[in-house]
Amino acid sequence: MKFNVNDIRKDFPILSREVNGKTLVYLDNGATSQKPQIVIDAITGYYSNDNSNIHRGVHTLSQVATTAYEEGRKKIQAWINAEHSEEVIFTKGTTDGINMISNAWGRANLQKDDEVIITEMEHHSNIVPWQMICEEKGATLKVIPVNDSGELLMEEYKKLLSSKTKMVALVQISNTLGTINPVKEIIALAHEVGAKVLVDGAQQVAHAAPNVREIDADFYVFGLHKMFGPTGVGILYGKKALLEEMPPYQGGGDMIKEVTFEKTTYNELPHKLEAGTPNISAGIATAAAVDYINSLNWDEIHVHEQELLDYATAQLKKIDGLKIVGEATKKASVISFVVEGVHAYDIGVIVDKMGVAVRTGHHCTQPLMNRFGIQGTVRASFAFYNTKEEVDLLIVALKRAINMLS
Repeated sequence: MKFNVNDIRKDFPILSREVNGKTLVYLDNGATSQKPQIVIDAITGYYSNDNSNIHRGVHTLSQVATTAYEEGRKKIQAWINAEHSEEVIFTKGTTDGINMISNAWGRANLQKDDEVIITEMEHHSNIVPWQMICEEKGATLKVIPVNDSGELLMEEYKKLLSSKTKMVALVQISNTLGTINPVKEIIALAHEVGAKVLVDGAQQVAHAAPNVREIDADFYVFGLHKMFGPTGVGILYGKKALLEEMPPYQGGGDMIKEVTFEKTTYNELPHKLEAGTPNISAGIATAAAVDYINSLNWDEIHVHEQELLDYATAQLKKIDGLKIVGEATKKASVISFVVEGVHAYDIGVIVDKMGVAVRTGHHCTQPLMNRFGIQGTVRASFAFYNTKEEVDLLIVALKRAINMLS
């Protein structure tokens, strides 16, 4: 389907609403994306027609719901190019997936004096779980630094790698800087020393499908709410052999074959790692989100998003006292900035009065803020349904806010 931004916007009901008497300008896509009607309909359709628990029921509703839920898994498998459907594990989101690997894989594989490498641009959800397991196991956490443009210092990364390295965990696209990291190269270097790699794809999935076999990721995590799907559901991809070796993260229903008071035997993948009743409606809506994404012309979307990024960057640079934080050569459509003498929070509050939604603060990347010597930024993050006209409205709102606050 040929890409037309005005036609695409009609698929998203919320984009036509008003905020504070102004048409909504939604530029907080890095936090969560908006949902097309097809996804909303999938959720309401399940609760209206097929509400039932899945996998264990023999009655019609359970069978229908189970089929729809598992269809979401199969469509994710194809979308990320996983070899097996059982390599696709449903989670609560990106954070849940990282915690599953740090706890289950980490507890089974990390030993005293082993090393885990992360980056200076990581979200707290890819810092804290590794800190916790390293402290428990006596392992060491090491950090790849970034340069002033917000790019990883690859030579420093190479120096950190050694036979002690057991895991490298990094974000594919920085939620704060928009930096696109060279994950394929990073993974290949890690594999040379026998380390495994977990990729946080939370920001990637809104802009392009991750090809997990092409980059050779051992683990890959993301949440559906960043890719125009529902909240409360995410995906953990793992190579089958690694997931089979990994102990269960949680115990409960559906992850077992047989339970006695003396011993429990665990179910096969993927159920071994999916204890309890899942977010069924969200799992079903996953299929709708992938269907919607697959209906779009992504070659044209990439051009559109790059034009938005270039246009917004140029317009922001014209504002006196404004400094963009993170100007990597390879960037997604995320722009963080500070304004001299003006607090980011105050800017966010005032532009909201004019209908413009941006994110302010440290974006759950406090170590990165410390690296740049700032407390926080204003962040405008774009999706394919945003327009240059919305960028213009952002600029008008920013200028008014700065004028009021200076």
